[in-house]
Amino acid sequence: MEATIRTLRQLLGPRGAPRLLSLSQLTSSVGDGLYYVCAALYFTRIVGLTPAQLGLGLTVAWTCGFFASIPLGHLADRQGPRRVATFLYLMCGLATASYLVVRSLPMFLVAATVYAVCSRGASAAQLALLAGVVDKEGRTKTRALLIAILNAGLAVGAGLGGLVLLADSEAAYLTAFGANSLSFVVAALLLSRLPSPPPPATQEPDEVRTLEVLRDKPFAVVAVLNAVLVLHLPLIDVALPLWIVRHTSAPLWSVSAIFVLNTVMVVFFQVRVARGVSDLSSATRVLRSAGLLLLAGCVAYAASAADMPSWAAAGILLLAAAVLTVGEMRQTVATTEISFGLSPEGRHGQYQAFFGMGLTAAEAVGPLLLTGLIVYGGWWGWVLLGGGFLLASLAMGPAVRWGERTRPLQPGGPAATDPALPTVSAP
Repeated sequence: MEATIRTLRQLLGPRGAPRLLSLSQLTSSVGDGLYYVCAALYFTRIVGLTPAQLGLGLTVAWTCGFFASIPLGHLADRQGPRRVATFLYLMCGLATASYLVVRSLPMFLVAATVYAVCSRGASAAQLALLAGVVDKEGRTKTRALLIAILNAGLAVGAGLGGLVLLADSEAAYLTAFGANSLSFVVAALLLSRLPSPPPPATQEPDEVRTLEVLRDKPFAVVAVLNAVLVLHLPLIDVALPLWIVRHTSAPLWSVSAIFVLNTVMVVFFQVRVARGVSDLSSATRVLRSAGLLLLAGCVAYAASAADMPSWAAAGILLLAAAVLTVGEMRQTVATTEISFGLSPEGRHGQYQAFFGMGLTAAEAVGPLLLTGLIVYGGWWGWVLLGGGFLLASLAMGPAVRWGERTRPLQPGGPAATDPALPTVSAP
């Protein structure tokens, strides 16, 4: 028992801010995993929404979340990330609690939009809070820890959601939504126990512009390249199962085996991968290797379409998944270091919100893009996708060096001498 507790403490990180952040992430992600498994069936079978209405509602909601993320990130910079993150988590809890009484499309649109907006804002505020309570050297490792915890929490929540699906009753679904709402409340209470980060010593309130990040051209290029690199995330949810069914002789169980392999690898190795990343130079070096691994994984997936026994196809798919997951982990820690390293102190809220929009965009367009590229394109679609990953990883180095030359000399201070970027301080 003591060994189990000791192992759990190690997984949750060191005492203090990292552990509180991890516990908050674990709590909310368990609730999210529970919701993701149950939501579609509940709203279509119990509430009576059509699949088209459900899809429309989620598209509208996450579009609103996409555009609200930067203003809410800026709010975290101005009002304090702990206060804003706590408030937005509580609002997420209120939004998910409202699902208990949703009985029509308009009600679902309101509830889903409030949740999407607050969820995206809370994510940006949480990263700004991390940057404020964890020293620069520990930010990437702590972020890697949160990603591992996120995957573990989603897996646990999905498992609990499976029990709800077995019951398949309105009461069971409503209990799941109630638990999801409670998870956000607990996560908010945990965040409220963190210290409030001090404001940058040289920054006056009028010096921060809400849309300052939109004028930062190098950071915009970095964010766009990251949006290309994170296309591997929706890959495993939509395009890959269709590829396996339509183009390979592998058994159906290989789909779930890939999900399990990906989750287990991220949970147990994400933090270890982060140990080699400590600054922008090491981050760009690791990212180049990530691009090569992502390309190799895509080529291996393409090879699974060859004429071979089912067991051989399954083996190649699992090998491809393992290689791609290592590339994914290296890409994640590298771009995390880059996003924090290029974010001026005191502006982490809006900068992390802008950087996170790339992930939102990839999740929005990824399923359609990847389905067309891979399912209908065949093996050459995999090669093209892998080539895109490699090119984006190689282009990140020059973009990061451009960003380094144009960083403010101090928070709120004048920018370095690169004429390509307008001065970012307020007039």
